[in-house]
Amino acid sequence: MTLHLKPASRFVAYYRVSTARQGRSGLGLEAQREAVRAFMGGSTGELAEAFTEIESGKRDDDRPQLARALDACRLTGAVLVIAKLDRLSRDAHFLLGLEKAGVEFVAADMPNANRLTVRLMAVIAQEEREMISARTKAALAAAKARGTKLGGNRGGPKVDSAKGRAARSRAADDYARKVGPIALAAWQEGAAKGSYGRVATVLKERGIRTPRGGQWTRAAVRSLIQRHTAQLRARTSHPSPVSFHPQEAA
Repeated sequence: MTLHLKPASRFVAYYRVSTARQGRSGLGLEAQREAVRAFMGGSTGELAEAFTEIESGKRDDDRPQLARALDACRLTGAVLVIAKLDRLSRDAHFLLGLEKAGVEFVAADMPNANRLTVRLMAVIAQEEREMISARTKAALAAAKARGTKLGGNRGGPKVDSAKGRAARSRAADDYARKVGPIALAAWQEGAAKGSYGRVATVLKERGIRTPRGGQWTRAAVRSLIQRHTAQLRARTSHPSPVSFHPQEAA
């Protein structure tokens, strides 16, 4: 099954880096962009949009930018272009999701890859993951049998989790005092009025990053505005100036 693209296809690019540091520095990202530029140079289509995922590696199913890229492809009939499929060859969750997404796709580094290719890669990736898991469990069981202490506190300084939570809360409050007024103003008036998604776009366009240096989402904007209005209530002892509704404006 070979992917046949129409001469005037629209393309949506999807880039992925594994850490926020790589996302800020461009390590790995520029190489992916160059691969897509080279691919587009031999195509008659246009690159309509591009989405960049900055992953922490903690969850395989938390890829909001991929979801946005796939939605853009479904809405416009565009073809998803991935810079380097070989970088994802061990990521079974991504490969299976791509294969089942129901959109056309092409890999700049493997232009002849198709759904069958991706399905086989996913099966191999899943098998490798299961083998690694089995080897790890066997090694831990053997270490435990030898009397090796696994996990827990093995000495060293004790961590006070309550102090850690308090420090994170103070940092979040400080951030809300700085950025909250900007987000709240955008949410209350102008083109972004009533839409957390559009407020996220406003913050992004102004170059304002989340406290952890990531990309803004609706949930992150809503949390920021709620924290800031709570601060306003605490200062004024009056009801919140904003009423929150689960269904924001479109």
